[in-house]
Amino acid sequence: MPANAIDVMASLTLIMNEETDRLRARERGIDLAELAAAKVRLVGMLETELARLEREQPGWADAMEEEERERLADALVALGEASAANAAILERQIDLSIEMMGAVAGEAKRLAGKRASTYGASGDLSHTNLATPISVNSEY
Repeated sequence: MPANAIDVMASLTLIMNEETDRLRARERGIDLAELAAAKVRLVGMLETELARLEREQPGWADAMEEEERERLADALVALGEASAANAAILERQIDLSIEMMGAVAGEAKRLAGKRASTYGASGDLSHTNLATPISVNSEY
């Protein structure tokens, strides 16, 4: 019954493992975007297949034979492990990117010396750091 769902889970697991390995190796490039797009497509396919199974055969999971149940369980365990590793490295990459952009913005402000001073109604002087435009080369 769930052979298609198991196949999609296996494909999704492979894509996640490949993306995780490439991120660990610090690879950059357009192919990482293609892997992310493939993940999104496979997740959609998996959701569609599981919804179809539930709609056409309610209780399909309870009616499976033992061998199929083991294959499904193995696929779910592998997918869970791949998802956890992938999520951890993506979170790390996002945090590093945020820190790097903060450092670049701080350095740009320091170099540009963009400060403004405003006198308030009570004669106070307030200082403001103006935003410095930053251009990012998305290839690096």
